[in-house]
Amino acid sequence: MKVGILAGGYGSRLAEETEVRPKPMIEIGGRPILWHIMMHYYGYGFRDFSVALGYKGEYIKRWFQDYNILDGSMTIHTSTGHVEHHTKTVPNWSVSLVETGQSTLTGGRIRRLLDWLGDETFMLTWGDGVANVDLRKLLEFHKAHGKLATMTAVRPPARYGHIEFDGDQVALFNEKPQASEGWINGAFFVLEPGVKDYLDGDEVMFEHEPMRRLAEDGQLMAYRHHDFWQCMDTLREKQLLQQWWDDGSAPWKTWCEQ
Repeated sequence: MKVGILAGGYGSRLAEETEVRPKPMIEIGGRPILWHIMMHYYGYGFRDFSVALGYKGEYIKRWFQDYNILDGSMTIHTSTGHVEHHTKTVPNWSVSLVETGQSTLTGGRIRRLLDWLGDETFMLTWGDGVANVDLRKLLEFHKAHGKLATMTAVRPPARYGHIEFDGDQVALFNEKPQASEGWINGAFFVLEPGVKDYLDGDEVMFEHEPMRRLAEDGQLMAYRHHDFWQCMDTLREKQLLQQWWDDGSAPWKTWCEQ
């Protein structure tokens, strides 16, 4: 099964970083967040990726070329230019880097990816968020209901501390807990090729009209994920992810590196 990843947006809310690189290439622990997302899928056996490019897409192309060439130890024979690679540790991926337009919106990018994703069920996510979603259970859920689309619904961490009162007395204070209600779209979709009928051109946000129509037609189901999920929309969120990685407690690291 193939995995589509949208990696073409401008990332304007992270302008400190995205002036020089696309948002999915912002690094956590020395690797782009795109790599972290792909490693999560790889840990569940997915290795065939199609990445939708747009803003600064050439940066992503160069990174993947360098990743393959420069990873691990090497011996260079300067007289011939021959290079021997030793202990290469890159994962066994097939990665199609697909130009989908500089200003194309999410629905248009998905539509342009469909030719690369084939005529079978496929996974899809955004290139700026990590989670410990059990992809095996997600896929089982999707196959069981037989609809066109499954999205992963999450409850994001609250932005501020949560207070419960007993009169004017504080009965409970919890510093930034997970929200107890208010499910949102956490991406990590499973989709059927038939979603193409809901995608009308490049100027369509998948999260708007297409998903609304899928819901109205009874073709959109939600897989509720109760555990870790975190997007990277701000510099503060990027720093938070980096802190988790540095102290060895990154909840999204569900794979075992060789």
